[in-house]
Amino acid sequence: MMRETVQLLRSLVFIVQMYLAMVVIAIAFTPFAVIRRDMAVRACHTYCRYVRWSAAWMVGLRSEVRGKVPDGAVLVAAKHQSFFDIIIIYSALPRSRFIMKRQLMYAPILGWYALRVGCVPVDRGKRGQAIKQMVAAVRNDTGAPGQLMIYPQGTRVAPGAKRPYKVGTAVLYEQLGQDCVPVATNVGVFWPRHGFYRKPGLAVVEFLPAIPAGEDPRAFLEKLETQIEEASDRLMAEAGFRGPNA
Repeated sequence: MMRETVQLLRSLVFIVQMYLAMVVIAIAFTPFAVIRRDMAVRACHTYCRYVRWSAAWMVGLRSEVRGKVPDGAVLVAAKHQSFFDIIIIYSALPRSRFIMKRQLMYAPILGWYALRVGCVPVDRGKRGQAIKQMVAAVRNDTGAPGQLMIYPQGTRVAPGAKRPYKVGTAVLYEQLGQDCVPVATNVGVFWPRHGFYRKPGLAVVEFLPAIPAGEDPRAFLEKLETQIEEASDRLMAEAGFRGPNA
């Protein structure tokens, strides 16, 4: 009990300083990020690497990236369990931008930087319009080619929970004509969707072999789901997680 109380206190301190660091880094980089988009990317990389570093020594939550990290223009489809998988993935990719829900545009600091690095806001409540908007925004992007990140399930999903993979990822895959790199994770075992407690351990993000462009969209989506879910289950089991059917 005492150990859990101490870990909770450490978690609270970590969370507070994490958001304070966001403010400090954002302010420090803003004069340069306004002029140069690549400086906004550098600011985000700096922050993500700082969070990974501070999580390791403050709450004992180390992080690791496995697999071949793509550096070209590809679609990256990832399992999403908490804010920490965003942090790890963004820190690893050289030039990424996210498909994000429109509400995040209005988040202080985070919203402006997300738009500055090229993230694409969509209205999740209007599926057909959102898909068209995603494709148009990506095609019209004048920034340097990079990695377009999407979460196929559309939201954070707790370890052991099931949620369908949405068709928007398959539409993007077909329309863009790019390879798709699946990404698995076990982050939610240590950093849950809700609450303050951060569990010590090894959070892993694993880049899986790319699915080549040109496959049938329906077959692609089935393959994507199978690969991500099986790899994520493996990583979560490695972290000691046992699902409801274990």
